Amino acid sequence: MFSFSFWFSLATACFAEKQAVATSPDGQTKLTVTLADRIYYDVESHGEQLFSRCHIALTLNCPPAGGGLSKGQRGGSRTLGLQPVLKGKRLQTISETLTPLHPLKFSKVPNNYTLLTLTFAGDYKVEWRIYDDGIAYRFVTALKGDIEVISEDGTWQLTTPCPLVLQQPGGFKTSCEENYSVVPSNEWKPTDRMSELPILVMGEKQKVLISEFDLFDYPGAFLKSQESMVNAEGVASGKRERSGNGQWSMVHPHTPLRYEDRGDRSQNILEEADYIARTAGTRTFPWRYMLITQRDGQLAESTMPVRLAPPCAIDDTDWIRVGQTCWDWLNGIPYGSDVTFHSGINLDTYKYFVDFAARNGVGYMLMDEGWALDTRDPFHTNPEVHLPELIAYAESKGVGIIVWLPWLTVEHHMDLFATFEQWGIRGVKIDFMDRHDQWMVNFYERVAKEAAKHHILIDFHGAFHPSGLDYKYPNVLTYEGVRGMEFNGGCKPDNSVWLPFIRNAVGPMDYTPGSMLCYQPERHHGNRPICSGVGTKAFNMAVFVLFESNLQMLMDNPCRYDQWPDCRDFLTSVPVNWDETRVLGAEAGQYIVSAKRKGDQWFIGAITNSTERDLQIALDFLPAGKQLTMTSFADGVNADIIAMDYLRQQQAVSSATVLPIHLARNGGWCAKIE
Repeated sequence: MFSFSFWFSLATACFAEKQAVATSPDGQTKLTVTLADRIYYDVESHGEQLFSRCHIALTLNCPPAGGGLSKGQRGGSRTLGLQPVLKGKRLQTISETLTPLHPLKFSKVPNNYTLLTLTFAGDYKVEWRIYDDGIAYRFVTALKGDIEVISEDGTWQLTTPCPLVLQQPGGFKTSCEENYSVVPSNEWKPTDRMSELPILVMGEKQKVLISEFDLFDYPGAFLKSQESMVNAEGVASGKRERSGNGQWSMVHPHTPLRYEDRGDRSQNILEEADYIARTAGTRTFPWRYMLITQRDGQLAESTMPVRLAPPCAIDDTDWIRVGQTCWDWLNGIPYGSDVTFHSGINLDTYKYFVDFAARNGVGYMLMDEGWALDTRDPFHTNPEVHLPELIAYAESKGVGIIVWLPWLTVEHHMDLFATFEQWGIRGVKIDFMDRHDQWMVNFYERVAKEAAKHHILIDFHGAFHPSGLDYKYPNVLTYEGVRGMEFNGGCKPDNSVWLPFIRNAVGPMDYTPGSMLCYQPERHHGNRPICSGVGTKAFNMAVFVLFESNLQMLMDNPCRYDQWPDCRDFLTSVPVNWDETRVLGAEAGQYIVSAKRKGDQWFIGAITNSTERDLQIALDFLPAGKQLTMTSFADGVNADIIAMDYLRQQQAVSSATVLPIHLARNGGWCAKIE
């Protein structure tokens, strides 16, 4: 549906408003755009109004007539969205099926939405996509030359106060690894810390995940609480009335102009511009989207990133291989009766990892810090490693070598990708960016593009949330931007249980799972080179099914996996891409049970927070009339105290089976059905 209506305010300061209304294909999601002194919008879903009088704008430096800035020039300020003059409108219905190259949840993704395009005087328009499960919008400009974006207004106004799940850093410099915090929307004050994206709005009936996508040549957004000073009547009448509901707006880091290196992996920003981006005047800006769900499991099933993704920029993608990788950083010292060499950063140790990978069908071995003589120099390797011999040895066994580097080394030696291709290195893990201003966002893309030229895979560690680069350059396999296993005792199930609903809802996640040595939080201990996981052993196995990454880490040492061959064989059999995902039960921040299919095999993972649970899982998604074999791993009877306690079982199941499962506190359950 689509309609325009005009009405006159009865207030003293009279002005006309125009409204555009558009609904989703199923008619359950409704967008109302109101054009008045600025561009406002309301969002309604399944009969409930979620947001009201939200507003959007872009403030630019550019000639007011619609020209652009030449290099070095400064122009006049103008705000797109202020006193908007509508020139045209278009409504379209889009229906298509997408086939993601790296299907993290589904191998086929329906992309059905209503597209509303509003074109305004001043050479810009706003595109809105109204989905059955959400709404996305973006600015599109057609201005000459370059422009400077001074600020972007993206302000959300809740109609009803509710809890917000935030990730709150101390400033714009962040590795996005903070624990989640739950804050009532009407208690999040402007003096409080801002939040990274995504955030989760925990409504009583519906939940909304807010994030961004298609982020290029532009800084990443943060959200900051603002005092709500207007309501619908106040806007129309010119009054400023404190509403008491939660309101927050986007804020962005400014573009750095001068900077200096600080050590081998960080920079001091010496001078910033007064703008957040200097960019082309003709372009599309990032999508701002709201994923709207009526059941919590929809968050973990969401394909919104696929639907908003930019087109792939790589012609030949056949060389890109997803998979699992061994990794030496947390547990890099093999020991035991089969270890007859001195373990460390040396050829024998890395061959031991490669042999394990080859025996177990693991595609990669990731060598972390220490393989190079100097972290600032990627071309001179540690002579103890004998890298050429190691690469040849790994290749002979079908295992690819990935190496770690700090981002500054990559920036100063962008030619390393050509050299690494000659050496036979398959990928690079790039670390410690810890920013997402425009300059750093552009660094990510420059790296992805240059690496793709030389058939090099990328793992961005010390990174912000996925925002579309991995679709444009699918050689980018994963990102960190999460409090993962590297935090050892600081990575607790109470926080990790949020990840399927928030962090993995926006893209792949380098959590580095797979610990074989596990403790309950109050008993946890262990640091490099003998690290351990928090939560039960079944929890640490289940996250291998639940947590999504195109390059999934086996964070433990081969010698420890070989101590528990049943666990090892399960973990190494778990795919990283899936044909189908079904959440069987979930409560955001509490627990989740998810089933995933690859071909004719199903895997199930379940985890809980610090509360133990008894659940019933119906297997009615299995093919009818077939008897199948299920191998499961459950919390042992003493797992609430001794987290290592687990029970492996094998049984026949069918589509009529209903499984009772018990999850200990910080516990889990997982299974393979074939």
